Amino acid sequence: MAIQVREADGTSEVKIESGVAALEARAVRKVFSGARAVSGGGTTVRAVDDVSLVVRRGEIYGLLGANGSGKSTLIRVFSTLLEPDHGEVSIFGLDVARDELAVKRLINRVSVEASFFKKLSAMENLVYAGRLYGLAPETSRPKIAAILRRLGIETKRMSEPLEKLSRGMQQKVAIARAFLTAPMLLLLDEPTTGLDIRSKREVQTFVRDLRDSHDATILLTTHDLDEAARLADRIGILHQGRLVAEGTAGELAARHGGSSLEDVFMTATGRRIEEADEPERTDKA
Repeated sequence: MAIQVREADGTSEVKIESGVAALEARAVRKVFSGARAVSGGGTTVRAVDDVSLVVRRGEIYGLLGANGSGKSTLIRVFSTLLEPDHGEVSIFGLDVARDELAVKRLINRVSVEASFFKKLSAMENLVYAGRLYGLAPETSRPKIAAILRRLGIETKRMSEPLEKLSRGMQQKVAIARAFLTAPMLLLLDEPTTGLDIRSKREVQTFVRDLRDSHDATILLTTHDLDEAARLADRIGILHQGRLVAEGTAGELAARHGGSSLEDVFMTATGRRIEEADEPERTDKA
């Protein structure tokens, strides 16, 4: 199967084998040098520790973990921003190391630290982003307006400088930007962090509608138990860089006991997700 991808200089094709997983990670490990390692102490931090998982095409996979559990590092590896120290990652059968450019045409990523031109409006920022992907302004503007309205941003707010919008509204604009190109795999790193309850529901509904109407595959990270239960078809629990449990909400409950995802998380990790951030996992050389 060949997928046409729009770029600034026209369209290109990426060949994808039928039946392959949207994402497959095999024994992925990522280690960072700690402060003492730089000064000769030899301490390293294991951010991701031999993680293997499969995200099936068309599903929403939720990666659930406390702050510091390795979720964002794993997303950066999946999106080609970081190279793993060990293991392999493939996106629709394409190796993220050998086929990096082809992989980048198939994915898009939203993170909590999304950057914009803060003096420009949401519409101006998104029109600019659309041009980078080969979308003419006269084509992109109606699409942008529809996406922003779907995310709860009123028409009059679309022309205001981003610096005047709340952090939550800026996060919605970041999500809208990722949807512009209709990526086959969308990587959402804590997509609703900083949003109020109403905005969270709007984003969650939009994410599920996108999957249902555009055959998109979505991998999201979250520390919100309700969000994972509400959105994800399958959930992987990440603890101290390791995938300690995986399955549907029903499968996790049957395997680990308890009537709620909170009970499952407590059984699988030995802690509540609301507790303090996880400590660094260190090794001494």
